[in-house]
Amino acid sequence: MRLLHTSDWHLGRQLHGVSLLEDQAHVLQQIVEIVREEAVDVVAIAGDIYDRSVPPAEAVSLMGEFLRSLCLELQRQVLVIAGNHDSPERLGFAAELFSDAGLHIAGPLQSDIKPITLRFAEHDYDFFALPYAGPATVRQALGAQVSTHEEAMAALLERAQAQRTAGRPSIVLAHCFVDGASESESERPLSMGGADRVPASLFMPYTYAALGHLHGRQFQGAPHIRYSGSILKYSFSEVNHNKSVTLVDISASGEIEIDERPLKPLRNLRILEGQLEELLEQGASDPHFEDFIGVRLSDSGALLDVMGKLRRVYPNALQAQFAAREQLDHSAPLASREMLQKSQLELFSEFFQEVQGDALSDEQKDYLLSVLDSLDQEEGNP
Repeated sequence: MRLLHTSDWHLGRQLHGVSLLEDQAHVLQQIVEIVREEAVDVVAIAGDIYDRSVPPAEAVSLMGEFLRSLCLELQRQVLVIAGNHDSPERLGFAAELFSDAGLHIAGPLQSDIKPITLRFAEHDYDFFALPYAGPATVRQALGAQVSTHEEAMAALLERAQAQRTAGRPSIVLAHCFVDGASESESERPLSMGGADRVPASLFMPYTYAALGHLHGRQFQGAPHIRYSGSILKYSFSEVNHNKSVTLVDISASGEIEIDERPLKPLRNLRILEGQLEELLEQGASDPHFEDFIGVRLSDSGALLDVMGKLRRVYPNALQAQFAAREQLDHSAPLASREMLQKSQLELFSEFFQEVQGDALSDEQKDYLLSVLDSLDQEEGNP
């Protein structure tokens, strides 16, 4: 049996105010082709189908087109679980009506956790589809006395374990944060202060754990406990990510082979570094000028209309920062009595050094003093 594992589509998401629906449709079509060409039997989508609980209509239509291609045209089995961005009730609407068409949706958490058993080549495979559920949801649905994400996941997997059939491969879909895994800026925390972590050991007994929530592809604890990662780069912290889907071949005896297939974005997300004029000259001949661009400028002087100039050559430039400003010491205390006693020259000198990374020259200090003196005379200050 060949499984394709994917997650964290975030359909309907915007990047710095720019809609990504066209980019998401481009990647989803690649997944359809991979399913077709690689003879995939099952597609497992491990949560965060949409970016918010009430997705835009265009995002829902895109999801519908994808499912129509897989379930109706290609006759593949598809398993979907709700993530922390999804509305379980909306995602799971009329789910029981779709199973005959090969679409199995786990929206709201159910009290009876039973496997979805699928048969391939005369062998049965059990899938446990566990939608995202925090401690409060698990307490309500299962009546279990849990107070942490670890206890909640342990309770879910304990129920699943009791339903396993000896000698039969068992695949679990879950949306969670496995302790020790690498996170990105674009992920919404499940809880504050690290309380959302669950140990990888909980998933160790299963043949394969198809996980969602973290946007970087990775495994934790063992190769079969794996995040496929998101389908696109959703923040500049992901510029070095290589997005892909995970292919898993699972034998009837439970042996697995894992591989990945790359996803090529319609518009990549990149960071460019250098002086403004150099980047403008480079952009004039950049074959990928339509990529989403973030810029780190090394210029030391004042610049006007930076974004306007960048967007003339990079129409999808999203942000520009000065490299020197990223090196600021953010541990400096807020305004205090000592700061209030400093002169205007001292305050401006410190501000200039923080912003530009260099101290005022003697010539700049003299000029600043002359400006301050002129202002004082105009205001009648002694």
